[in-house]
Formats: sequence, C-alpha cells, structure tokens
Amino acid sequence: MDSVAELIASHIIDVPDFPKPGIVFKDLSPLFADGVAFRQAIDAIADHPGGFDLVAGVEARGFLLAAGVAYASGVGLVPVRKAGKLPRATHAETYDLEYGTATIEIHTDAFLPGHRVLIVDDVLATGGTASATVALVERAGATVAGITFLLELGFLHGREKLGDIDALSLVTFD
Repeated sequence: MDSVAELIASHIIDVPDFPKPGIVFKDLSPLFADGVAFRQAIDAIADHPGGFDLVAGVEARGFLLAAGVAYASGVGLVPVRKAGKLPRATHAETYDLEYGTATIEIHTDAFLPGHRVLIVDDVLATGGTASATVALVERAGATVAGITFLLELGFLHGREKLGDIDALSLVTFD
C-alpha cells in the first residue's frame, strides 16, 4: 500500500487559492491521465476487505474512481449526485463543506435491503460529503461496507464525522 500511496502522491498537483483564496486544491488530473497509475489506484480501492455488492460514487471526481472500482469488481454503480440532477424520487442530504454548503441526492430505490455498499470519493476534507453520503445510503436501506478516499486532508479532521464507519484513505496529508 505504501508504494500506491507514493504513486498517488506523486501525481497530485497543489493549486493555491482555488476555488477561493486560502484553499489549496488537490488536482488529481495527472493521476487520472496516467493509465498505469490510475489502474493501480483503482485496484487498491477494489481490494476492499469484506466485499461489497455495489459502489456508490460521489459527484464529480468520485464518479471516475467509482466507475473503475465497480468495473474491476464486477458490481454495479450508484451515482450520488448534486441536488436536482436525478430524474426520479430522491433522498437528499445537505451538509457543510470547507468552503460553503451543498446538497446531494440518491434515488430512493437505489439499493435493495441488505446491499453492502462501498462508498468511493476522491478527497476526505471536513467529512461533510462523506457523512451525508453514509446517511443517504443508510436511509435508502443499504449497509455501508466501507468508504474509501484517494486522499485525506487530515488537518481538517473529517474522519471524526464518520464515527465507526470503516474508512480508508490511500494518501493522507496532515
């Protein structure tokens, strides 16, 4: 896992003052553009112990990762979308970001009772998106098998919002 963490970290570019002053955005585009590195990151996430029936990918960069993990694992994918993007009945959850608020949604029929869902997102920052996604998966009747992030901004203490959820970050910046 250390070599995967080093590989991922070597493909991240810091962009200061984006999307607003004081924020250092972690640009993952170089990782996504490198087929070998991207595949290793996907394989590391797909190797989640305990198994899962579906992957829930969080908009937007989480979609890229979740689709790869679902394909590599031979399971389906459920999109967790920004409010107003899904065409049928939804569950919604509003939460705080490090630079504002947002609302995410899933279809009310996204899961069957007993489905074990691996949530996949790119970054764990304040934990708002992650905890909102956990709430949505559980409200829709599924069980969270775990949640995996490419990287974690440990200094924002987002992991504290996840309680006892099995959370894995491939790279952590403190």
